[in-house]
Amino acid sequence: MIETMATNGSRTTGETRSASEVKQAGYEALALLASPTPRAQEAAAALKDALPWVPFAEADAVVVLGGDGYMLQVLHYMLDNDRVLPAYGLNLGTVGFLMNRQKSSRALDERIARARPVAISPLRMEAVTGDGVTESFYAINEVSLLRETRQTAKLEVVVNGKTRIPELSCDGVLVATPAGSTAYNLSANGPILPLGANILALTPISPFRPRRWRGAILPDTADIVFRALETEKRPVSVVADQKEVRDVHEVRVHAWREHQLTLLFDRGRSLDERIFAEQFMA
Repeated sequence: MIETMATNGSRTTGETRSASEVKQAGYEALALLASPTPRAQEAAAALKDALPWVPFAEADAVVVLGGDGYMLQVLHYMLDNDRVLPAYGLNLGTVGFLMNRQKSSRALDERIARARPVAISPLRMEAVTGDGVTESFYAINEVSLLRETRQTAKLEVVVNGKTRIPELSCDGVLVATPAGSTAYNLSANGPILPLGANILALTPISPFRPRRWRGAILPDTADIVFRALETEKRPVSVVADQKEVRDVHEVRVHAWREHQLTLLFDRGRSLDERIFAEQFMA
């Protein structure tokens, strides 16, 4: 529950410098959400009196303390509850690709006031199981199909109603957003995608046949369907970020552009700049 993630801050009276600076960015009420890790909780305690925090239900933006995993939890919670707010993250985890650096010469209120918003479209996934049940989830990073046993998965790949690969033999396949292209997708040798390009990465995981196929870059208007073949012998699961559905027979994936998310980044440290820089790392 989001309430368990919020610190015990309360609204303050009077007009302070912090409150007025934040209002300049259009965020009059901020909620502070912290990961349960000791490091994030210590940071939350230190920030308790820094700004006039309000409960999540009253906020128009959130400050998130933690790592990428916790930021994804917060974004998923907002989508689940149809209350999507701009999120400014401070990295108190490991990689922190979706976060800002914790330490800065600027005060937190000034950083938020100067932050650059970046819009991210999640993916919508609909999976039909062997029992005929349809499960629907969304993913901010990627949707991945994976073999459930030692047997290689066999998948039919259909894009915009046309079969592009009749039989893909592999450990799996994934569809990644630009925001998620540096995560599992990059580990599977998929391309890094710049934000604003309105494209998706379709990346195989350990492909065997077709041996030379290394994936595709698709417009985010594409409708992608995977059909599992020989499901009795080669069961397949699908994972949308952290949500898993097992024994799937068909999976449909498309960009969910009607439900855009907004991340706030310090100037010069935006997500698109990080994605650009990642392509030149050895």
